[in-house]
Amino acid sequence: MSDPQAVQSMFGRIAGSYDLLNRVLSCGIDRRWRKRVVARAGQVQGCAVLDVCTGTGDLAVAFARSGARVVGVDFTRPMLLRAPGKVRSGDLRAQFAQGDALCIPAMEGSVDIACVAFGIRNVADRHLGLREMGRVVRPGGQVLVLEFSTPPRGLFAWAYRLYFTRILPTLGRWVSRDGDAYAYLPRTVMAWPQPEAFQAEMEAEGLVDCGFERLTGGIACLHFGTVAGDAMEGPGRE
Repeated sequence: MSDPQAVQSMFGRIAGSYDLLNRVLSCGIDRRWRKRVVARAGQVQGCAVLDVCTGTGDLAVAFARSGARVVGVDFTRPMLLRAPGKVRSGDLRAQFAQGDALCIPAMEGSVDIACVAFGIRNVADRHLGLREMGRVVRPGGQVLVLEFSTPPRGLFAWAYRLYFTRILPTLGRWVSRDGDAYAYLPRTVMAWPQPEAFQAEMEAEGLVDCGFERLTGGIACLHFGTVAGDAMEGPGRE
């Protein structure tokens, strides 16, 4: 569980340096991870996609570049204000609105895909967050979750933990001038359930055909599931 007001305030404070830090601290790998989410979704041309906890809109833009019609929602306004500028320079169909992952402002079964990147970990009740994502997706549609993880045991896992718990917070503090935010990140990631456990949580919320894919040696994990019911023509397809 996370304190919603504290999380909202924290991300509001680091909104100005968030994108730069993502690129620097991940060495640009986070872009490849988002592309992998889109690839996992399959053919998304004309699909209606809802990006929950969209932040500055990177995953929403990745889907829009593949021809999807995207709405990104986030409850932190300073982060959200940075998203529209990423779609103005291209012929992309993406809109952004303020909204809470625990009460998504969308009708039941109104989208083909609901996705979230590095956001479900910050939601006060991730079980309700998953339920809400499943609610707004049509039967047969997809729920996709990209989240940090911890690598399996070994030298790489040791090096990762050293970087993540010691070096990353120091770099984050230096660039953003906000030590709390980049101490929060490793703390919440280390407390995050293992992929098998989170898959079980997705299944417990009614999603079917669930699975996961470890990325970059297990630094991140792409979880996927399908909303139960007979597949129907997608609401967003043109």
